[in-house]
Amino acid sequence: MGESSCDVESRVRNASLRSRIMSPQEAAKIVKDGMCVGCSGFTPSGYPKAVPLAIAERVRKGERLQITLWTGASVGPELDGELTEAGAIRRRFPYQTEERIRKAINDGRVSFQDLHLSMTAQNMRYGFYGNMDLAIVEAVAITEEGHLIPSTSVGNSPTFVKQAKEVIVEVNLTQPLELEGLHDIYIPDDPPSRKPIPIVKVSDRVGTPYIECGTDKIAAIVFCDIPDKQRPLSSIDETSRRMAQNLLDLLDLEVKAARLPKELLPLQSGVGSVANAVMAGLMEWPTDGLLVYTEVIQDSVLDLFDAGKLDFASGTSFTPSPQGAQRLYSNLTEYRKKVLLRPQEISNHPEIIRRLGVISMNTAIEVDIYGHVNSTMVSGTHMMNGIGGSGDFARNAYLSIFLCPSTAKGGAVSRVVPFCCHVDHTEHDVDVVVTEYGVADLRGLSPRERARQIVEKCAHPDYRPLLEDYMRKAESEGGHEPHLLDECFSKRLRER
Repeated sequence: MGESSCDVESRVRNASLRSRIMSPQEAAKIVKDGMCVGCSGFTPSGYPKAVPLAIAERVRKGERLQITLWTGASVGPELDGELTEAGAIRRRFPYQTEERIRKAINDGRVSFQDLHLSMTAQNMRYGFYGNMDLAIVEAVAITEEGHLIPSTSVGNSPTFVKQAKEVIVEVNLTQPLELEGLHDIYIPDDPPSRKPIPIVKVSDRVGTPYIECGTDKIAAIVFCDIPDKQRPLSSIDETSRRMAQNLLDLLDLEVKAARLPKELLPLQSGVGSVANAVMAGLMEWPTDGLLVYTEVIQDSVLDLFDAGKLDFASGTSFTPSPQGAQRLYSNLTEYRKKVLLRPQEISNHPEIIRRLGVISMNTAIEVDIYGHVNSTMVSGTHMMNGIGGSGDFARNAYLSIFLCPSTAKGGAVSRVVPFCCHVDHTEHDVDVVVTEYGVADLRGLSPRERARQIVEKCAHPDYRPLLEDYMRKAESEGGHEPHLLDECFSKRLRER
């Protein structure tokens, strides 16, 4: 890559560090077999690209090299995909979405542990997972003091840099310098010295605009010109539109009952097309002054900003579509006045979620009639992506809402089932279930009452008779939360 002297000076501001600028191939030699490596990136944004590609190339040429890979959340194909295909990943934490690594996990070739995202950084600092040998972090620039200006995500990078023995910095020239200043980097003290996190408003800035690193820790600097691999968002279909409207109707009832202010409370939404569609539905909300306290800032958040509906958004990453990225970068000077990107242990922190009264809106793979939610496993055995931050928000939210279409595979499978084949969120953490058919408000209901609400309000009409039959038979057997522990019935419903 032929970076100009202007790029070097503006991106690497400490002159003594410029002697550590090297090619991705040279930097990749720092990585050794058996290392624990922490990489920046969150859904998939702000992750290193050039060095992972060079590591994969080493392995393809016959070197023996396998690492334990940590990230913030999902990352792009240059990292998860290429390293998996080369056979360079032994263990993976804490979340992923790339097709090749998902297959390797389900085949047993990569050992994977699914973790609540708010807890990964602190548990790493606590020493629960051993030592971190190396951090590879994407940045837009390195300060005179050797600190790192992150790019489009923060994730776990501050703790990775703090814990690692050495750091490789990928300075990405496709990431604009105008990103500098919108990050708020704060690492809580560990027990017994932990203090309250002083965030009482979504817009509160409590940390620094850079990740503390220092010149001594930086082992290599690599210039990169590979952009984030943004994913296109699906168009908002009729099912998503109906779910969004049902959600708005619920929120309107909460306002009329004086349980929410007219401008609502800070909003959190998961990642993906359904979540984006749900947030887009808030364009129809009758008042302005909305706030967002979430993980990922998607296209719909930019829409709300542009329409004047949204006052401020706090997250840990920008995760726009390619079209959304163009809009973000072309108007970054304005957006940065209304956005903060924080470490994920802060964006997802239970203390702050409870204090602010966040309204949590997450998606499910399936929901059972008592309100248990499966958000990770297909057929109870095959990992999809991971629990992500949904558990952080659901358990601590002012109002915990889960959304999913009533069916999958073109109507061949009901997403409302008698008994979830895997439970990520128990009935205790689920206040409301929303599908395109309606809203089941589960607050204050017994299990039998919850079951009737979910079947009557949320299940697809084609599956309601089977679910009602299940309820009758289960209740005849008795029990506080009646179940027929006969897998044949559940299998019949799933394969109908």
